[in-house]
Amino acid sequence: MSTPALDEQAADGAKPVSRPWSQSDRFVPRTFVRPAQRFMDQEAAGGIVMLVAAVVAIVWANSPLADSYVRLWESRVVLEIGGLVDLSHLDLREWVNDGLMTFFFFVAALEMKRELSTGALSDRRAAMLPAVAALGGMLVPAAIYAAINAGTEGAGGFGIPMATDIAFAVGVVTLLGRRVPIGARLFLLALAIVDDIGGIVVIAIFYADGLSFRWLALAAGGVAVAAAMNRVDIRSLVPYAVVGVFTWYALLQSGVHSTIAGVALGLLTPAWPYRSPRRFAPTARRMVDDIERSYHSAALTTVDVERTESTLDDIVRLAHESTSPLERLEHRLGPWTAYVIVPIFALANAGVVLSRESIADAATSTVGLGIFLGLVVGKTVGVSAATWLAVRFRLGVLPDGTTWGHVVGLAATAGVGFTVALFVTGLSFDSAALTSDAKIAILAASVVAGTLGYLLLRAASARREATT
Repeated sequence: MSTPALDEQAADGAKPVSRPWSQSDRFVPRTFVRPAQRFMDQEAAGGIVMLVAAVVAIVWANSPLADSYVRLWESRVVLEIGGLVDLSHLDLREWVNDGLMTFFFFVAALEMKRELSTGALSDRRAAMLPAVAALGGMLVPAAIYAAINAGTEGAGGFGIPMATDIAFAVGVVTLLGRRVPIGARLFLLALAIVDDIGGIVVIAIFYADGLSFRWLALAAGGVAVAAAMNRVDIRSLVPYAVVGVFTWYALLQSGVHSTIAGVALGLLTPAWPYRSPRRFAPTARRMVDDIERSYHSAALTTVDVERTESTLDDIVRLAHESTSPLERLEHRLGPWTAYVIVPIFALANAGVVLSRESIADAATSTVGLGIFLGLVVGKTVGVSAATWLAVRFRLGVLPDGTTWGHVVGLAATAGVGFTVALFVTGLSFDSAALTSDAKIAILAASVVAGTLGYLLLRAASARREATT
């Protein structure tokens, strides 16, 4: 049975695949959509969007509409399902910090597993240097903060200056372009990823509150069910999503921070494809040949059309399963995390009142001083000293083209702590005054560390170019 549509397709077989609307030459895609896509493809784009959201939050919190900022984020969002689920105690900011940020930590766990499986951290010897550097960059800031705040009500915030914001840190390095060696960029990226691993461990261990072992056991059971589904080769995302929501709720009730659910499920995500990519080409070629043979006949039967559609579905499924679930999820969720979730988090948490009194309080408080010195001085000294010790004892070597000037500049850049630092602030303090001091110190330290890192990296690159 031949149809006009099939005859037309056969006659027009050389016609190229049509482009989607977003990639067409129409006015709106050409003027707005494609430039936005090019911007989002840049490494620093996520940090820029987050910075804009933070600035909006600060301006809003210090404007005549400041009361609306407070009312919005403290408004209750009630969710109750019979007697089984009761989330009526969470306000909008807590939904962002406990709910949306679970996706942030899920994507962070995907990035960690990718680097540990196939990336810069997969080679133990190559991973040793950034791992040791990150350890120094966590311990020294925490020690500085703890020494300044020992015996005070702010002692619990030692985890705040341990964090490095990947988006902002990479953004600072990106501003220098090719003047920073690619090895130095990879070193900073690996360091920040190890730093994130350490931050997650600190959150899980030290910021649990009023543990309920019954709920904790249920959460562990949810993770075990997800691991078992993965082992028996269940590939649909729906069962994992259901188990993930249950695990999140159980952790929320257990006292361990609920975002750890995202970390656990992210680390369980397979890093390797279900089908070997090596077999894709020959298998797909046979399927394409089958489709081509169906069109050799002058007339197509209904059976031929159905067989062709089935084969096309198999090709799509083959291509889908030749890419790892980790890569697919990271590709889908990464933009949502960078351009939606993290900016909303910044908008909800960066709105601190900046007045003479609040800035003076932050500058003279032990919390503000500990965070500022921890991020600016502690990160620079900790990362630099740990890197020197690792090289000195032959645990690793500096990346190609990287000088010690670059190392100090990267160490200073690692002091840009924003997302996770604000997140840990919310876990550390119940006092509004301490929270305000911490947020102001984080903002000030991030600006100083980013500027210092940029200047040091620029000077190191100039000296290297002059020597070369």
